Amino acid sequence: MSVERSIMPWAQRSGAYALPTSILVRFALGEAPETIPSELDVRRGAAMAAETTGINVVDRIVSTFGGAVRVSRVHSAAAALGSIGRRHCGFSDEEQLCGVARLLRFDVAPGTHVGSLAISLRQLGIVESAMPNYLCTIGLDGPDSPIRIVPAAPDPWAAREMINAAAALAYEPGDPALIVGVVDSGIAMKHPEFAGRLRSGYDTVRLGSSEMAGGVSLLGDSSGTDTNPTDRFVGHGSGCAAIIGANGDGMPPGLAGAAQILAIRSLGAARFPGKQDAVGIGAISDLDMGVKMAVDLGARVINMSFGTDDDALEPGATKPHKEAIAYAAARGCTLVAASGNSGDERIYWPASYPEVIAVGACDDDYRPSRFSTTGPHVALNAPGERVATAALEGYQNATGTSFAAPFVAGAAALLLARAQRRSCPIDPDTIRAVLTASARPQDDGIPEGNGAGTLDVAAALTLLDRVLDEGDTTEIGGEEDD
Repeated sequence: MSVERSIMPWAQRSGAYALPTSILVRFALGEAPETIPSELDVRRGAAMAAETTGINVVDRIVSTFGGAVRVSRVHSAAAALGSIGRRHCGFSDEEQLCGVARLLRFDVAPGTHVGSLAISLRQLGIVESAMPNYLCTIGLDGPDSPIRIVPAAPDPWAAREMINAAAALAYEPGDPALIVGVVDSGIAMKHPEFAGRLRSGYDTVRLGSSEMAGGVSLLGDSSGTDTNPTDRFVGHGSGCAAIIGANGDGMPPGLAGAAQILAIRSLGAARFPGKQDAVGIGAISDLDMGVKMAVDLGARVINMSFGTDDDALEPGATKPHKEAIAYAAARGCTLVAASGNSGDERIYWPASYPEVIAVGACDDDYRPSRFSTTGPHVALNAPGERVATAALEGYQNATGTSFAAPFVAGAAALLLARAQRRSCPIDPDTIRAVLTASARPQDDGIPEGNGAGTLDVAAALTLLDRVLDEGDTTEIGGEEDD
């Protein structure tokens, strides 16, 4: 049975929903209390959340708005991941500068107006940012395309032929030592397409049923942090991961070739009123923890098919994922995100960060899909309509920019593998430049904001070889050495 899915991983335009008892606060450099335990230790029962920050003015404001509070550090120090109970110790200068070491989660009493609390904390000189802990959703209710049974599956190779995948994989089979992180709804661990392809992953989901809107039911594991990223209800992460790293048993092989997949489950599962199918839902703090965890566990490329509409955020609010994106970029990780499914020019985070390669979707004729979000930040497009990929069980034909992004993530992994084979390491900026310079140009009449064109993986590998042979980056937008 083939199922067509159109998946829209963004909040509705009416406004973003946030956990009603949680805010995220980033302190200025040198101002974050050092004794606050990491959330990972608190969740595992290895430490108790702090009841105060020890900073009088902060504690006074929090007490005024929210009464009792529990404070934890969103991230753990990379050097202390194995130090149970002390994961808040030993943050590097890099982690401090990027802000991940200074980001705290405040869990306050029910009934607290978290928006007003965040605004008040932002007035303090020692606080760089404060915002509600927004929720991202990935659903099965995409733009004008409900789930439906289709009479016959399209050619599973069609999307791959558009981007010259077979030629690319014949030219560069990939590197089994290279890790691609997929921060999403988890993965179907026992699916045959992932046999022998998975690194030990992580589950960062922390959602409480008391924090959900009325009628929203959480499904499965929604509170424990562990090393099991299994997805039993959604299938979004499996679809993305298979495009990158499938074995090729019942679908085309993953575009990253021999690379390994690191699945991070940062989106839990929920059922909304009146809906039969589960959707993925996750807090900003869980997604940020997932991105940093992927970096710290060795991912060189990270696929992020989730996002938050900038228009849904309160005016003046800090943009989501800022610290995690800065940290991943500083560690040399290539970041890829879906541009969005709004069908207009719009800003979604993290796709709009300059460190991220934002990917739109195109149809079988290489034209931008009508639902694909546009804007000057969109780097290029990839196939995003009825893409053959894995489901929780069996296979699906998936639609959305969520499934265009993994093609670019896989292509980035192939470029890294090729450069490593040539003993010429490349950085994320070079990867972006090669991918966009080698893309199949947009047809005449395509408006601006749809990127450089459509991904062509074989052309990207050829261009990379030429650049490495000649040592000349001018044709991909670089500058020659003096």
